[in-house]
Amino acid sequence: MKKIFIAFLSVLALAVNVQAQKKSGAIQFESVIDPIAAAEASGRQISDEMKARMPKSIKANYELLYNASNASFMPVTETEDSNTGGGGGGRPGGMRFGFGGFGGGGNREYYYTFADQKVVEVFDMMDTTYVMPTKLTLSSINQFGNGGRNNNQNNNAVQFLDVPPTVEIVKTDETKKIVNLDCKKVIIRTTRKAKVLGMDKDVVDETILWYTNDLGFNFSPMPNLWTEGAVLAIEIKGGGTIAKSIEYRNVSNKDVAAPKKATAITPEQYQAKQAAMMARFRNNNNNRQGATGRVN
Repeated sequence: MKKIFIAFLSVLALAVNVQAQKKSGAIQFESVIDPIAAAEASGRQISDEMKARMPKSIKANYELLYNASNASFMPVTETEDSNTGGGGGGRPGGMRFGFGGFGGGGNREYYYTFADQKVVEVFDMMDTTYVMPTKLTLSSINQFGNGGRNNNQNNNAVQFLDVPPTVEIVKTDETKKIVNLDCKKVIIRTTRKAKVLGMDKDVVDETILWYTNDLGFNFSPMPNLWTEGAVLAIEIKGGGTIAKSIEYRNVSNKDVAAPKKATAITPEQYQAKQAAMMARFRNNNNNRQGATGRVN
């Protein structure tokens, strides 16, 4: 009887140790986008000539580092070894993926504090590194980054109207294993008012999230696509992001801390800077076109 009790304690201790190990680790994500399918899904008309020049797919890798209190999510390069000292700490260089902000936003990094559910976004703009507060939420923005607004371009078959979309969360009973974690499926159904070839239509987009509660914290590769738990896969038209592997290992607080040498910026200030940059771009483009057409 004593031997059985000792064996039981050993198994219990092993289970507790395994659970403790799962409080810290690294998850590798892969994003794959078919740029032609994604563009056409957002209403853009692509010529055959342009399709011939476009890549069949765009891939990118990301890493989520986490411990019991914090996490970071950032793009990684193929040459970066996330298992070296620093655990991927430091901002990776080289070419970064960015297609409409999908899969973490290209050159954007996210840092999470679990206790107060705070998220900060770090990015470079105009030779300056900014840090901006954000949050896990379900936003009605367009999955390809145009906010569902009408851009009035003649080459778009679908012209989204500047009215708020209807967003519906559909929970399902479907489950599946992702990196050996139990995940549940939820569908985000977004209905937008639009002009499709001049006719009023309701355009419905469905985004699928697969999330798990096994990790004990909240997360999403896209902070504006989150309902609950830790999102390990996102499926959209033309592509998706999914966790490919997980390694339970020690991650220090410094490995998941946002850079201290960054300039704070509010979402409102960021929007203002973006609007100013777009205005300068349009003015420069108009000036170039005017110079081209000028007769000496």
